[in-house]
Order: sequence, then structure tokens, then C-alpha cells
Amino acid sequence: MITTLKSLLRGRSELGVGALLFLLGVLVLTDAVTLDADVTGRGPVGPATVPVVVGCGLLVVAVLLTVDVLRGGRGESEAGEDVDLTEPADWRTVVLLAGVFLAFAVLIGPVGFPVAGALLFWGAAYALGSRHLHRDPLIAAGLSLLTYVVFDQLLGVPLPGGPLMGVI
Repeated sequence: MITTLKSLLRGRSELGVGALLFLLGVLVLTDAVTLDADVTGRGPVGPATVPVVVGCGLLVVAVLLTVDVLRGGRGESEAGEDVDLTEPADWRTVVLLAGVFLAFAVLIGPVGFPVAGALLFWGAAYALGSRHLHRDPLIAAGLSLLTYVVFDQLLGVPLPGGPLMGVI
């Protein structure tokens, strides 16, 4: 039984993507259905409309992908793709990026978006190979401040400012 399952799944990694899309669709639909909204005060289109459409779309794509893979369909590799699949993964870069994102998530509350964003941008550049130790932090700080101002001031999306809230 297990060997039959392994032979069925061998070379069909797209089935994992189909399963992930299906689970994501179920999660989106579950959240959309449990939204608490007053029917009389919301009009014909409520807050659950877009999540229901997106969830149904995810389910349809998951089923179509799974059927295609089980019928023998394979994704074609890009002609200009420069990835050598015989080489091992660069786990150092993956771990550094994961650490940078985790640090951003932990620091955004206490230090605010401008500081945490600058660390995110600089850390991602470093993890991806940039070694301009004087230039990169300045670019990261400028990009983070620009992003903060655009979202917080111009678009009205509140971002935590942290200790710099009164300065910016």
C-alpha cells in the first residue's frame, strides 16, 4: 500500500501544490462563512463576497491541477531557467531570510515599522549576497521610511511607528 502510494507520488510534486491550494481554499471559505455581518445593513454585496469567490477559485484550481497531474500533465520548465537541480539547496540563504522575516515580525511592535523595515530590507539584501556594508543600510533606511510615509500618511494604512512616532 505504501509503496503503491510512493510510486504514484514519485515525480508528481504538483500534487502537493494542489493539496495546499485545496486546504487554503477550504480555510478561506470557512473564514468567509463565519464572518459576522448584518444582512440588512450591508446591501447586496457583503464582506464575505470576495473571500467566497477567492475560496471557490482556489478549490477549482486545486481540483483542475490535481486532475491534470493525475492524467500525466507536467509543468514545462522555463527555457531561460538557470537552476541546476543537481546542486543542493542553499540552506544558509534560506535560514538567513527566514530569520530576517521572523525578526521583522517580532520587532515591528516594539520598535515600529521604520526601524524593523530597515532591518528587514538590509537583512534580506545581505542574505541574498549584497556586501555593501556602508551603502545597504542607508538604502534600507530610506526605503523603509519612504514605505512608512506612503502607507501611513498618503494611503491612510496605519503602520506602527514605534519610538519614531513623534519624529516622523
